[in-house]
Amino acid sequence: MNNTKQASSSFTRNELILVSGPSRGGKSRWAESLLAEAPYVTYIATASDHPEDSNWQDRVRLHRERRPKHWHLVEPGLDLILALTVLTANQAVLIDSMGGFVASHLELDEIAWSSISNKLIKTLNTRSYSCVLVIEETGWGVVPTTKIGGLFRDRLGELTQKLDRIADISWLVLQGRAINLHSVSYPVP
Repeated sequence: MNNTKQASSSFTRNELILVSGPSRGGKSRWAESLLAEAPYVTYIATASDHPEDSNWQDRVRLHRERRPKHWHLVEPGLDLILALTVLTANQAVLIDSMGGFVASHLELDEIAWSSISNKLIKTLNTRSYSCVLVIEETGWGVVPTTKIGGLFRDRLGELTQKLDRIADISWLVLQGRAINLHSVSYPVP
């Protein structure tokens, strides 16, 4: 049995699974593989559509072509928290990715951001369905030269740590390989 089958067969109802990693590391493919056995999946894409960006459109096309045809797709323009509250218990949800959620709320001040991110945590913590959440890892490379770039990096990093505290499993995907962080690491005090 290959590693992907082992991981997907361990998926149980009502789990919250995080999948993080750098760009082009394989995190979306891994997240999708975790739900390969799920009979009903709602796939929520959070990034804004960029019709003028051909490279972005190529990435979106690859994601669409890779997903099973029976998955229900919800694309940009949604209120993520509202979408999560109306889902039913008989399904699995894949959110790809938290970077889109953070980017769509960068205009919020710290108090409003704290409120909406806490509402997301509460919604995910009280859900009645399985959820796989893809999260970009930032901060390992070039330090952002803009204030908004730094704000995005910091908010995404803080949100990732908060989500990890309520997650059942947390995967780090690098170079096309997945590491179960909860099984090989210790929480930082």
